[in-house]
Amino acid sequence: MKADLHPVFYPDAKVICACGNTWVTGSTKKVIHTDVCSKCHPFFTGEQRIVDTEGQVDRFYKKLQAREHYLSEVEARAAARISPLRPITDLELGPRATEALARAGITTAGQALEKLALGDEALLAIDGFGYKSLALLKKHLRRLGYTVPETGKEITV
Repeated sequence: MKADLHPVFYPDAKVICACGNTWVTGSTKKVIHTDVCSKCHPFFTGEQRIVDTEGQVDRFYKKLQAREHYLSEVEARAAARISPLRPITDLELGPRATEALARAGITTAGQALEKLALGDEALLAIDGFGYKSLALLKKHLRRLGYTVPETGKEITV
């Protein structure tokens, strides 16, 4: 067996807790500092308190707050995406259909949805706006997340 292999054992090692409690025990260190002991640990005392020595609770609350902020941003972006005030030009219908709707006074997605609620014929009555433009309008509105009113028959071109 090798000599001086084991560390020195101190039978009178002093343990000092953060609450001020001290006691003597056997250890390989002369003085031991601890954060929690049986006199101050919530399990033994019965009181509810958070023992946070490394800032874990603060980090958790920061992560929780960042998540709530992220979710509110996502919700705001989703609401802005289906805003009835979105210009018709954002739908990329093409110049002819966009100009026909503009001449009829329809400049926002909300106005187009109101016309669609009256039926397909309300939009088809607009000069220069045909079946292909109507199908494209419905397709682009659905793609952006708008709820398009259903009609009796679906137009496909």
